[in-house]
Amino acid sequence: MIDFATARRMMVDSQVRTSDVTDPRLIAAMLDIPRERFVPESEAALAYLDFDVPVARASPGGEARRLLKPMVLAKLIQAAEVGENDHVLDVGCATGYSSAVLARLARAVVALEEDVALARHAAENLQALGASNVQAVTGPLTRGSPAAAPYDVIFINGAIEVEPQALARQLRDGGRLVTVRGRAPNGKAMLCRCVNGELSGWPIFDASAPLLPGFAAPAVFVF
Repeated sequence: MIDFATARRMMVDSQVRTSDVTDPRLIAAMLDIPRERFVPESEAALAYLDFDVPVARASPGGEARRLLKPMVLAKLIQAAEVGENDHVLDVGCATGYSSAVLARLARAVVALEEDVALARHAAENLQALGASNVQAVTGPLTRGSPAAAPYDVIFINGAIEVEPQALARQLRDGGRLVTVRGRAPNGKAMLCRCVNGELSGWPIFDASAPLLPGFAAPAVFVF
């Protein structure tokens, strides 16, 4: 029988704190939220390991959906500087773990997922945890959720290869967008800011993450 409370503390102590994550609110959230709840029961033993845990099989031509590894998740969230009055869009929330963490930091979170089964699981998990400040919505990840815009923070829960243009238009002026750009092993975690309607960004650390649906670069054909 796995002692998940001990595994959770080991995850935070060995993967999160050692990666220069110092935000006490973020650390407290990751110590408290049962990550094992957000993975398939058959994968519960993997919930606290240092890798992207699979939560759904790959669609044709796509990648399996996964929860971001704890270190990458924590460093991205910390870089976004989520404040207690912030309105956050979590793009590609999968089963809702990232949204549960963000809900402890922000005033309100929109948890966006396009996979219907994953979206259902996310809504159930968040309701079970009493995350009343999270609204779970279903729709294409690349389109965001304009009905609830503008957002102070947009968290893209995976890697992208193309500009998230529709998402950028949903950021409040001064808002932050965080994601991983590029495929492993050449991915870079990015912090972007919206200033006067323009989005500019810079790399903040090396990172790898699963590519999210809709954010792959078009195939290039050579004749």
